[in-house]
Amino acid sequence: MPSRNLPVVPAAPRDSEVGLEFSREWLEFTDPADSEHRIRADLTWLCSRWNCIFGRGCHGVIEGRAADGCCSHGAFFSDAEDLKRVRRYAKQLDAGTWQYQKVGLRKGITEKDSVGEDENRTRTRTVDGACVFLNRPGFAGGQGCALHALALRSGLHPLDTKPEVCWQLPVRREQEWVTRADDTQVLVSTVTEFDRRGWGEGGHDLHWWCTSSPEAHTGSEPLYVSYAAELTALIGQPAYTELARLCALRLAQGLVAVHPATVAAGQSPARPAPPA
Repeated sequence: MPSRNLPVVPAAPRDSEVGLEFSREWLEFTDPADSEHRIRADLTWLCSRWNCIFGRGCHGVIEGRAADGCCSHGAFFSDAEDLKRVRRYAKQLDAGTWQYQKVGLRKGITEKDSVGEDENRTRTRTVDGACVFLNRPGFAGGQGCALHALALRSGLHPLDTKPEVCWQLPVRREQEWVTRADDTQVLVSTVTEFDRRGWGEGGHDLHWWCTSSPEAHTGSEPLYVSYAAELTALIGQPAYTELARLCALRLAQGLVAVHPATVAAGQSPARPAPPA
């Protein structure tokens, strides 16, 4: 029997995460606006109660840097247009709203990745161990992403101002042209959870990752509702409208395999009445 005088060591954040392998409920349907576009949706993820807890208990992806959230490594740009858009909004920031504006202006907001197979990919510059756009605790202009704050001040959505990878997380969309048995082709968009594996091999080394953590599954509404704008941007309005209808219907019927992190958080999926 252990001594009663031994200190109680709190569990590491990762110890509370659910495993990566569990049953998921999938649904596939045709985009109402495009007969050659199929949506393959992970209902277990989209009906979960995940919500971002940055600054509200987020442990960060690097130990000892909780205030960085998932911004420690900077953000990779998806293409030239993504970078062009972010640069345009960065020009709307000033020293009062962007802590590292001087660095961004002097050295630029980007750098080349120097590790791994994608060493020529462009990402946001990192300063003092995190993204150049991340305002640190104590900054008079407010903690958090300067581009995110810009959107909120300007009446925009953060997906308008931030790099694509930033606003898409923690949703993962993969697209593939599929040739069917009759030689017809369809574009299949798979919408699912961006779990640790989404980062590649390095994802397993993250100090903590929110999609697997019950601490982040405390939202007041299902993810497909809270992330309506992001999902619409990823698959289009007609497809999102159909996705939302099907999610609500499946929840009302109790047919969705509930995400284990949502279960561990003591939550249950909302079961709204299906749209008329």
